[in-house]
Amino acid sequence: MRRISRLHVSTVLLLVLAAGQATAAGLLNVSYDVARGLYQDLNRAFVEEHARSSGETVKVDQSHGGSSKQARAVIDGLGADVVTMNSPLDIDVIADAGLLPKNWAAAFPERSSPSWSTIVFVVRKGNPRRIADWPDLTRADVKAVLPNPKTSGNGRYSYLAAWHYARSQPGATDQTAIAFEQAFFRNVPVLDIGGRDATTTFAHRGIGDVLLTFESEAKVIGKTFGADRFEIVYPSISVRADNPVAVVEKNAARNGTTALAEAYLKFHYGKTAQTIFAGHGLRTVDPEVAAAHAAAFPPIRTFTVEEAFGGWPAAQATHFASGGHFDRIIAEVRK
Repeated sequence: MRRISRLHVSTVLLLVLAAGQATAAGLLNVSYDVARGLYQDLNRAFVEEHARSSGETVKVDQSHGGSSKQARAVIDGLGADVVTMNSPLDIDVIADAGLLPKNWAAAFPERSSPSWSTIVFVVRKGNPRRIADWPDLTRADVKAVLPNPKTSGNGRYSYLAAWHYARSQPGATDQTAIAFEQAFFRNVPVLDIGGRDATTTFAHRGIGDVLLTFESEAKVIGKTFGADRFEIVYPSISVRADNPVAVVEKNAARNGTTALAEAYLKFHYGKTAQTIFAGHGLRTVDPEVAAAHAAAFPPIRTFTVEEAFGGWPAAQATHFASGGHFDRIIAEVRK
């Protein structure tokens, strides 16, 4: 009888442990550099909502860094169940590596982008250099800070916005845009790996007269470092920067998290998450939430990478691939 009792106890313990493991499901979301605060709030809300609706306790872990660097880490083995990036290009390269389908953008609404932002200028209070638009970034008395376009979606968007502005002027050619970018990057004292690093360089270390960053990050700077120290300048035109999301299907299938990963990304489109996006300075795709927060988002004329450059694959090949325009511009600047 004693032996049977011990076996019974052992069986119960195993069942209890198995049940504990079943209610400790988790996801790894690999994301871009400046989304830390956003996902602290969004993940908390998702965990609470998922517990109410399913009775399951889950955990969402985060990894943040320059978006291209993050994409490379996933390709090299970082076990992301989902990725939430600031450029479709970074998810495309993960798809090219075979970790998710190449038509990933069709999986969720709005081409799998539940929010978007745009590139703005952050200047020191009072705007002492009187920076108003893209040409001011080429002036010899202006020092600009932005992350490296080779490692950061933030940096790529900034580069492309400057290029499109220059190229769209009357009589402009590609050579006009190249000269404009050369003058601009001569004024860039440091190229950080990611957007949050660039924020630290500008706001904490005091380097530069203007920071190019996402509107969402610009709003965070005011809250973190003091609205009395910085202000936002909206240029005459900027680029729409979608924030796409995707399930890393190969990893999720191996981890047994596919259903949870899909539920997590669907949550991004609901009212709760959309309101969190707006609260973190991101423009939302839900019309009602967007209307409710319209006062916080000044109107700005934007263009898309598809409209101006034929899409991300074309922009990557022409501007950011090895030997592309950006490499040649930097080589000329550094002579």
